[in-house]
Formats: sequence, structure tokens, C-alpha cells
Amino acid sequence: MRIVVKVGTSTLAHGTGMLNVRRVERLTRVISDLKNAGHEIILVSSGAIGMGAGKLNLSGRPSDIPTKQAAAAVGQCELMYIYDKLFGEYHHNVAQMLLTADDFADGLRHDNLSNTLARLLQLGALPIINENDTVATAELGIGDNDTLSALVAVSSGADLLVILSDIDGLYTSDPHTDSSAELIREVNNADDVAGFAGGTVSGLGTGGMATKIAAAKLVNGHGMDMIICSGADPDLLYDICEGKPVGTRFRGA
Repeated sequence: MRIVVKVGTSTLAHGTGMLNVRRVERLTRVISDLKNAGHEIILVSSGAIGMGAGKLNLSGRPSDIPTKQAAAAVGQCELMYIYDKLFGEYHHNVAQMLLTADDFADGLRHDNLSNTLARLLQLGALPIINENDTVATAELGIGDNDTLSALVAVSSGADLLVILSDIDGLYTSDPHTDSSAELIREVNNADDVAGFAGGTVSGLGTGGMATKIAAAKLVNGHGMDMIICSGADPDLLYDICEGKPVGTRFRGA
């Protein structure tokens, strides 16, 4: 399969903003193994601003745009250094692509990014994609990597989008505050569950369940399934590739 895997800041980093080394090492090992098995993987990775904030010893995720952009510039270097080092241990080459909304909106630029993605996959490389937070802002850019991962999945003709989150899937209510919340295993129409979307759970990331449901609607409209599952256990990617039920699956039209 060709799979787009989106990993959020809460999966990659501790609450301090510093790297969760054990989890990232496991994630790179599993993705490398899936590539060895013949799957094509595109990784959409958050974490630049959060890691930059940690490396710059900021007290939390910055709120003003210049500091966000500065943190992204520092954090993106750190992020790609770590990915290059860890995937390199399993003999896989990584390729960085930093995108903005204009890259999808402009026809020629969109063709260019699609062609680049296709060629990287043909060459066996692992594209690692993030929004270009050093120049994009929430007002002008894509705004969150859930949406970005859906756009990338459609542009690359992926078979599946997997969003690794800090929650097991879509629940009937917030499981952090409601002990009676139930996990929804399968969704055939994303509009039917829009009322279950809450806000951002993590203090470091930007996406919440609402952005994930919006991403599901986008890829489902192109006939593609999307799965939300916990990023705390990267081994779940094995189960997904084996067709086992994991997290919440949004069925494509």
C-alpha cells in the first residue's frame, strides 16, 4: 500500500517540548520495516515549533507569529537531523518537503509537488513533509498538519491516511473527562460524527478532533479510508497493514 502517516507533536515530544526518544526510535523502526516489506510511506510530521521551543528553552508553545517562525526554523533542523539519523540506521533515505497552501492551490506548483513525491517514492526515498511554518501563518497557510496530511494523501494518490494522535480514536465524548465515553470503531459518513469533535487536547499541537474529521471528509470524498489511532504504540501500524481493526476507521465513499 501507499500510506500517508501523520504524526503529531504530542506523539513526538514530551510535555516539555523535548523529543520523546523512545517513541520516535520505535516509530522509525516500524516505518522502516514496513518499507522493507514493500509498502510506500509518506510521513507528515509535526513537531518543528514544539521542538524549537524546547531547544530555545521557551516556557511553552509561542503565541506570536515571529517567535513561532523562529522556533520552527530551529526545530525543523533538529527534526530532520533526528529523522535522517534514525532512518539512516535502517538504510533508508529521507527527503524533506516544506509546503504551503499555495503549493496546493496553484496548478503548476501542485503538479510539481505531486511529481516530486512520485519520483521520490520511485527512488525508494521516504518523503517527510511539514508545513513551511517559517513563512506560512495560520491566516495564510494550511494551519494544521491534519489538513496537510489529507491534501498530501489526495495529491499522492495514497491508499490510506493514518493519523497518529494522543487518543485511541474518535469517542462519543472526551475520554479524558468522561469515563462513559465509547470508542467509535467505524464511520461511514464523517458528517454524522461532527458533533463529537472537541478542541485540542495537547498543549503543544494545533490540531484537535475537528481538524481530523475535516481531514477524513476530504480523503473520504476521494474514495480513501482514514484511520485515527494512538501514536503511543507505533506497532499499531503493523496491525493496520494486516487489515486488523485499529482505532477509528473513516470509510471512503
